[in-house]
Amino acid sequence: MAEAKKFDVVIRDARLIDGTGGPARQMNVAINGDRIAAVATPEDSENWWGSLQIDGSDRVLAPGFIDVHTHDDNAVLKTPAMPAKISQGVTTVIVGNCGISLAPISDIDPPPPLTLLGGRDRFRYDNMADYLAAVDKTQPSVNVAALVGHGTLRVGAMDDLDRVATASEIDVMSEKLAASLAAGAIGLSTGLYYKTSAAASTDEVIALAKVVAAHGGIYTTHMRDEADHIMTSLRETQTTSQQADVPVVISHHKCSKPNNWGRSSETLAFIDEARGTTQMGLDAYPYAAGSTVLDPDWVYEEIRIMITTSEPHPEASGRDLADIAKEWDLSLQEAAAKLLPAGAIYFQIDEADMQRILAYPPTMIGSDGLPHDEHPHPRLWGTFPRVLGHYCRDLGLFDLETAVHKMTGLPAKTFGLKDRGVVREGAYADLVIFDADNIKDLATYENPLQQSRGIDYVLVNGTLSLLLGNLCPERAGRVVRNN
Repeated sequence: MAEAKKFDVVIRDARLIDGTGGPARQMNVAINGDRIAAVATPEDSENWWGSLQIDGSDRVLAPGFIDVHTHDDNAVLKTPAMPAKISQGVTTVIVGNCGISLAPISDIDPPPPLTLLGGRDRFRYDNMADYLAAVDKTQPSVNVAALVGHGTLRVGAMDDLDRVATASEIDVMSEKLAASLAAGAIGLSTGLYYKTSAAASTDEVIALAKVVAAHGGIYTTHMRDEADHIMTSLRETQTTSQQADVPVVISHHKCSKPNNWGRSSETLAFIDEARGTTQMGLDAYPYAAGSTVLDPDWVYEEIRIMITTSEPHPEASGRDLADIAKEWDLSLQEAAAKLLPAGAIYFQIDEADMQRILAYPPTMIGSDGLPHDEHPHPRLWGTFPRVLGHYCRDLGLFDLETAVHKMTGLPAKTFGLKDRGVVREGAYADLVIFDADNIKDLATYENPLQQSRGIDYVLVNGTLSLLLGNLCPERAGRVVRNN
């Protein structure tokens, strides 16, 4: 018998889905340090021996999932164990989405939606280098790649957000953005829907996107409108990408409000054509409801609205706005105003639209979870198992190889996360082992803080982070920089 080959970790007899979209194979995988040392058939690796050996029989082995759309900027510092993500098999999070980032800004009373990341005490990083250093020092359980929020840049550079930025203000934002990218941020995000950025012109965004292009970064956008004017917003997104010559990702693509339900056929046809001339991607979450700050201007009777958090009325968390308004004998808008500052779940997406968007081959998966809400949207804890269980296995929207690709190889390639999102020799050992037959999200709108079932093991940079569904004490996440 051949001499034993020794490794730190050996995973045996797993059904390997490697993240490329290719077919599953029965394989063994060996790890040394933070990298995958070898991948081979069981027959060709009988002499492998690991200090830690994991039996992957009847299980799927895949790259760790990449959550491309998070608001975990503060969570990775405040709750570094990151149970909501590790328990789903997520090994990398992209923070700073929707124009909202913790850096580069400090000593402010954050206006909505920056409040999604916390209060004044959380905004204490004048520059991105300091924020990334804090993440490195804390070493959360997940890898972290950071976007720079356009809204954050505007708040730091402007005395009045209800107007277009001046040339000198754009210069200030451009300098902060360039410094952030040089420090390792991977790109820029906008939240043109939000009041911090709604007054920004397309030219303002293009000017900043050109800075991103010069650093080889990416641009992501919560578009100006996801409802009645969604096609206008899609055209603006394409124009920005083309004028700046920068790849763009459309965040949490949806067709909001009942009068726009069914329009995903129209929007996906536009995206499909645009991709012929534009580097355009998109992400989505697997739920027919969104969640963000509560705003009386966004309240209307046609949809259900559930309160996720309220500073003056914490007892309202988890309750429907309509019930609260009736109890207080107020209109919906008046009740919403009384609850502020607050957050809410808006049930304004059509299930058929959501499924069509999820099934579109270029669509990546992002949770868009809000970790600081008292009663968060269930997507915070359930997104990735929900895709694998409900939409892949139960409804058959796509095969398992495609589902895994949407969560791993595709986002790694799109966001330039080198040596991540794939299982191959030399790649980082970010891995998840799960039970494809039994994986299931358990978080609900009524009980959102529920760990999913079916995720058995998670390794981050070669370190065991989840063992038979239980968090491990050692944390091994890193900052993933754009340089």
